[in-house]
Amino acid sequence: MDEFALIRHYFSRLTDDDASIVVGIGDDCAQVRVPSGMDLVLSIDTLVEGTHFLPGTEPAHIASRLMGAAVSDLAAMGAQPAWFTLALTLPRADEAWLAAFSEQLGRCARQFGIRLVGGDTTRGPLTLSVQVQGLVPAGRGLHRRGAREGDLVCVTGTLGDSRAGLDIQLRPDAQPDRLPASSLALLQRFFAPEPRLATGLLIADYASSCIDISDGLLADLGHILKASQVGARIERQQLPLSGALRTYTDIQQARDWALCGGEDFELCFTVPAARWDALCVKLQSHEVPVSCVGEILPASDGLCLEDGGVKLSSGTVDAGYNHFAQGNSA
Repeated sequence: MDEFALIRHYFSRLTDDDASIVVGIGDDCAQVRVPSGMDLVLSIDTLVEGTHFLPGTEPAHIASRLMGAAVSDLAAMGAQPAWFTLALTLPRADEAWLAAFSEQLGRCARQFGIRLVGGDTTRGPLTLSVQVQGLVPAGRGLHRRGAREGDLVCVTGTLGDSRAGLDIQLRPDAQPDRLPASSLALLQRFFAPEPRLATGLLIADYASSCIDISDGLLADLGHILKASQVGARIERQQLPLSGALRTYTDIQQARDWALCGGEDFELCFTVPAARWDALCVKLQSHEVPVSCVGEILPASDGLCLEDGGVKLSSGTVDAGYNHFAQGNSA
């Protein structure tokens, strides 16, 4: 099967008949129609075998992880998903692998409301890239800049679960059919991140800054602090931890993973204290929990970590994931 037959057979059916798509799969470029009064936002994510997932990972898991991670960037901007393009580098054209991958990719695309409009395939080590495009009202959207002294630091969902899911995979005795339900839940958080799209839209009128948590809370909050030229205080005891994570490991390890484990793809955002009560009213009927874990401080304070109000030294935990640090791989 050549490149063009592969695309036609496995991926052309993922393009919906949508009036916003002028030209989709099958031409040199996709051509899409951006609605009046909207801005286009774009992001790209890449997964590499051996770095982001273990060799031999099921193709459906790879598809879920790829789409969840990419669309999470749109959630962090308060954007509505619109279109995506896909680039695949494959060792070989394995039809069973492609069938399972494309089927799950389609499920995720329908779940997130995003349409495939083009892409590319080539031969080489297994590498997958998705560029997502979304829409925000003109001149709006959430950004890393904008946090101000006195703002509250908030996170969605629970943290540390994905890192625990990786830890389970690295255990030599890990057999999925023998794992307890709590461990299976942690694996699910690793393989199928849920981009907080509805939450991103809900907080757009309240938040002063936002980022998705891909490299760990401390590392990603650090990007907000740098862009906003402020500092922050984080309280370890306020970190939201799942029951599954508490069952899997001790409380200290759980909190370390919540701070630095990465790839939870939850949202970290800041809210002016004066707007917190109004946001809480909106959140009462929202299914994704939101926790306040700290506050924004002057830039001179840097990033402070506390445990029960006691300030911890900067060397207590690692800063977060760095793709080019030695020893970082799935």
